[in-house]
Amino acid sequence: MPKRTSTHDLILHERPAGTPLSHWIHQELREAILAGRLPAGARLPSTRDLARQWHVARSTVVTAFEQLRAEGYVHGTVGAGTVVAMTLPEEFLQVRVRQAAAPVPLPPPAVLRDCVGAGPAGPLARLCRRRAVRPFLSQRGQRLATSPFPRDAAVDISYPFRTGQPALDMFPCALWSRLAARVQRQASRLLFAHGDARGYAPLRDAIATYLGTARGVQCTAEQVVIVSGTQLALDLVARLLLDPGETAWVEDPGFPGARRILAAAGAQLVLIPVDTAGLDVTTGRTLAPHAKLVYVTPARQCPLGMPMALERRLALLQWAREANGWIFEDDYDSEYRYHGRPLAALQGLDPSGCVIYAGNFSKVLFPALRLAYVVLPPRLVDAFVAAHSLVDRYAPVLDQAVLAAFMSEGHFARHIRRMRTLYAERLQAFVTATHASCDDLLHVADVAAGLETIGWLPAGVDAQHITALATARGLEVRPLSAYVLQRSQPPGLVLGFATVPAHTMPHAVQRLAQVLRSARRQKMG
Repeated sequence: MPKRTSTHDLILHERPAGTPLSHWIHQELREAILAGRLPAGARLPSTRDLARQWHVARSTVVTAFEQLRAEGYVHGTVGAGTVVAMTLPEEFLQVRVRQAAAPVPLPPPAVLRDCVGAGPAGPLARLCRRRAVRPFLSQRGQRLATSPFPRDAAVDISYPFRTGQPALDMFPCALWSRLAARVQRQASRLLFAHGDARGYAPLRDAIATYLGTARGVQCTAEQVVIVSGTQLALDLVARLLLDPGETAWVEDPGFPGARRILAAAGAQLVLIPVDTAGLDVTTGRTLAPHAKLVYVTPARQCPLGMPMALERRLALLQWAREANGWIFEDDYDSEYRYHGRPLAALQGLDPSGCVIYAGNFSKVLFPALRLAYVVLPPRLVDAFVAAHSLVDRYAPVLDQAVLAAFMSEGHFARHIRRMRTLYAERLQAFVTATHASCDDLLHVADVAAGLETIGWLPAGVDAQHITALATARGLEVRPLSAYVLQRSQPPGLVLGFATVPAHTMPHAVQRLAQVLRSARRQKMG
């Protein structure tokens, strides 16, 4: 028979102010069990005895005992008393883990700068073979494990020259909040249920209307699908249309995120040069005439900024018809054009239904919205919607409803007009400040549209070194080399001007000039 335990040394701590008596007694008894003062198999005093000795109600002690019994620290039956369990709950949580092999570090970023080098002949596979370690990631996983996007939340939105970010200081947050409150207040219960994989119908209607008038896109709302980002849209398109090993054209230089998505889908990437007229279709025909897909940024080439010439657009469409290929048109920030109207979309010139058109609201409104859209040829709609439902189900419905109200009530169009004027002012302030402060250190390319431009550096300057120095001084720039794979470009920086107010632009450019001068002195020294 288990020996009854003395009540001495069961309570060692004063009850903290505000702590319920039953909770305090439970914690003290639990600590006595874990510390061994109440060993396994020991019988606890009766609740009546403890209540009398501790000068509390018996019901308080009973409550503490019941909690210990529910947690598995004690057990007992009527007439037999309460006994400490032979096996405590903590022992079940001490899972034995076998000794794992030392993790294989990934190669440095310079080696895995782009996923074109991944796969059985890539740098990660070669590293693992040298160390006789089997990589734990699949070939697709190796490609997905390197991302050009930051994985942490932004700690400061005010860094000058950040790329891909609109002027968040000028977004009408109060208006958006009022719309969000109204939408949720007036929403039917259906708005809180599962969403449509195609997207919220009023938002799809608003987008189709906007694209038809502002971008020359030929579509109905039935062809519009709302997704949580252009990257997701491209990923689904790649998996639907490309079998592993099939060929896809990509621009060089071009958007790193698109290259990595396509490579992760198993595509064989063919790097097509760009010039002042955009993607060189003739070279594409020569290198890979039977490619299955091309990713292109015709409205404003990423990152160089030029639009694709009409003759190149027509040539690309002709190639797609002849090769039975597909074109993924990423129209990422064409709303902001500073000379004339925005150029019509490539999709509007497509008579055969081979162009997949994608746009997003991250650069137009704010990045955290995480809503984008894709306009699909009719023959691809059903398959894409089914794949979207499988992989991501649907984009957040309430956010879609707020955006639909923002667009249908005219706020979106007014915001675009207001921001186009603002960005034109900030661009002019940027150009003026660089002419005044940077001398022969930086030449800013002409900017016709978008939120960023190229700052060309003198020959022989290391743009990556400049980037590191700028980061140390609170500036955020990107080297042009991050967008380039095979075809060399002169050294340059990709510089965003949309985030810097015009009145602070001269100071920000002066800081950048100091970085450039410091780098030149280091090189000369």
